[in-house]
Amino acid sequence: MLKRIAAVLALAALTASCAGVAPESYQDEKPALDLARYFDGTVDGWGMVQDRSGKVLRRFYVKIDAKWEGGVGTLDESFDWSDGKKERRVWTITKVDANTYTGTAGDVVGKATGRAFGNALAWKYVLKLPPEQGGYEVDLDDWMYLVDEDTLLNRSVIEKFGIRFADITIAFRKRR
Repeated sequence: MLKRIAAVLALAALTASCAGVAPESYQDEKPALDLARYFDGTVDGWGMVQDRSGKVLRRFYVKIDAKWEGGVGTLDESFDWSDGKKERRVWTITKVDANTYTGTAGDVVGKATGRAFGNALAWKYVLKLPPEQGGYEVDLDDWMYLVDEDTLLNRSVIEKFGIRFADITIAFRKRR
């Protein structure tokens, strides 16, 4: 019995050590991601939602109209989905300190929290799905990576009870 408990503890420790990449590990990557600089003006995005097997469930285009006043930004997102549905989400994002952001939106439960280092931002929040998608509250683990001054890649994992249900991939391009 003691050997079984030790094996379970060793497996738990190994799993915890593989829990993920810390945002700080991107600290030296360039160009540096400054949300107020990138999300200022209009940004276009093209993305897809995949189930856990990799099958593409939906595709979308998103237009973001963004502006900042001081340390507070408003990102007005308009989604056009491949199934004809249109959605809108308006984020209010606050820069807390040099590396920390918080955000709220109408379908976000509580506050989103994010940490930015180098070219990367790790953004976590709980999203309430619309009724036609079950109305569930799901956890989003969102990572953004600035590739160049105009291009940002975004990868999100959607989970519920620690089980991965879907992935979202988005390529953003800043209008000049």
